[in-house]
Amino acid sequence: MDIAALITWVVTALGGFYMLGTWIRRGGVRQQQTGTSRLPAPALFGHFALAAIGLVVWIVYVVADKSALAWTAFGLLLPVALLGFVMLARWIPVHRDRATAPAAAAPGAEGAVPAERHFPVPVVVAHGLLAVATLVLVLLTALGVGGS
Repeated sequence: MDIAALITWVVTALGGFYMLGTWIRRGGVRQQQTGTSRLPAPALFGHFALAAIGLVVWIVYVVADKSALAWTAFGLLLPVALLGFVMLARWIPVHRDRATAPAAAAPGAEGAVPAERHFPVPVVVAHGLLAVATLVLVLLTALGVGGS
């Protein structure tokens, strides 16, 4: 089960990395100063950093098989999940506004469109579902369920 958790974690991270790259490329960092982006940079980068640290801890756990590392990784995932839910709640209205907003912004009006509006819905959904699966698999592994 530890390998299954590792695989789901890595695939989840790939989706998250794609969304982070999209947010940065579409001007999310600059939009923090204007208030256009609804995703706070500290939440976004905190989510990314804690998830990355947790993944490294999980990889060390898979190699070393020390129970304390499994619980540490799980403990790191809890604030990651909380930040993820906060960002999802802030992203949903931006996504809903897409239906009422003009199809294309005027040239030079890039800053008027929140960077997170460019997140593909399938990536957001897959990231969230895989994150839940990762959290459950890590918890089950830490509890010793399905172990050898």
